[in-house]
Amino acid sequence: MKFENRVVTALGLALLWALPAMAADVTGKWKAEFESPVGTQKYTYEFKVEGTKLSGKAFFERMGEKGEVELKDGKVTGDDISFVEMLDFQGTPIVIAYTGKVAGDEIKFIRKVGDFGSEELVAKRLKE
Repeated sequence: MKFENRVVTALGLALLWALPAMAADVTGKWKAEFESPVGTQKYTYEFKVEGTKLSGKAFFERMGEKGEVELKDGKVTGDDISFVEMLDFQGTPIVIAYTGKVAGDEIKFIRKVGDFGSEELVAKRLKE
């Protein structure tokens, strides 16, 4: 009986240890539109996930300009997601750090723009 208990306990612990490493499936395109101090911003995020590593691009429209940027330092652990977008503001690099929680086909983000402030937004999965 003791051996069986040890095996069950070991399997249970292994499962609990593995759960945080399992990443939510965010691969694909996500769209968000939100208000900010510089006006309405429209984003399409294109994510790719390998294990817990997230990579991809953000395509944006803000202040009458369109552009795209490579995402950096991306990570998905369980339902948590984070990445960085670099903004070049008149030659000065500004870090835009995203942290979010995945819930099905929505991601609720907090977007921290350097030391200037933060905003909340919701990105929705685009069905293709």
